[in-house]
Amino acid sequence: MNNVMEFILLGLTQNTELQKFTFLVVFMAFVVTLTGNLLIIITVSTSKALRSPMYFFLSQLSLIDSCLSSSITPKMLADSLTVRKIISFKGHPPTTKGCMTQVFIEHLFGAAEIILLSVMAYDRYVAICKPLHYTAIMSPQVCGLLVGVAWAGGFLHATVQILFIVWLPFCGPNVIDHFMCDLYPLLKLVCMDTHTLGLFVAANSGFICLLTFLLLVVSYVVILCSLRTYSLEGRHKALSTCVAHITVVVLFFVPCIFEYLRPVTMMPIDKAVAVFYTTITPMLNPLIYTLRNAEVKNAVKKLWMKS
Repeated sequence: MNNVMEFILLGLTQNTELQKFTFLVVFMAFVVTLTGNLLIIITVSTSKALRSPMYFFLSQLSLIDSCLSSSITPKMLADSLTVRKIISFKGHPPTTKGCMTQVFIEHLFGAAEIILLSVMAYDRYVAICKPLHYTAIMSPQVCGLLVGVAWAGGFLHATVQILFIVWLPFCGPNVIDHFMCDLYPLLKLVCMDTHTLGLFVAANSGFICLLTFLLLVVSYVVILCSLRTYSLEGRHKALSTCVAHITVVVLFFVPCIFEYLRPVTMMPIDKAVAVFYTTITPMLNPLIYTLRNAEVKNAVKKLWMKS
């Protein structure tokens, strides 16, 4: 039985002065996020020097980051300027984005990014550990297939999450102490025992994040060990791309593991962690890859000079 048609979001803070400050900070971060990621997408698609699979995957990562941030941040910014922050349960009228739609989109792009980061690690493994076979293994067809798997995996994960949450009974109250709809804040409002449900979320989201993160760490250890056979120049170039990948992996996975690999509890730091992986991490990714990669920097400079 579901008696709740809409939820009231408490937002990042209920302090009026602090709301204005957070609006400015998040708005600036959002603008930088869209600008940086769109710049990466345009640069990779127009530069002949960035035709390798690594840059194709980078442009897909920028696309996912842009979509992830755009699905959460505009609503958060709008709510920070209003007193009553309301989001409908499923979207009423149908043209509006409801709570379930927000959960679906968030997990679609989040899961797609997890799979894509794994694909990018595999790409670096083949490039460094099997350089003579790299072109044959990472063909354009294979790259396209891997990106398709990332999007399909994200869609499947998000669908499972929605089918899991949409049938739960929400009898009231309907106040969510967060700036967005997510699994744990919603489970706190379900009028039934959520212990088993929490284990499902921890398995479907938290454990998958942890397992993928550990596999990525092992893969990068193997990659770094393989660099001993490289020349000093080759080692430096490979290290620069690997360090960028590792940094992005840590920035994305650690907050996700913290958020989902635990019992159904809400902590004061949860909102800050959610802001970090929905706004700050997508903003930092283009900066990390641009600053650590001379080819990307040169391509961006050429694009800037042409325009």
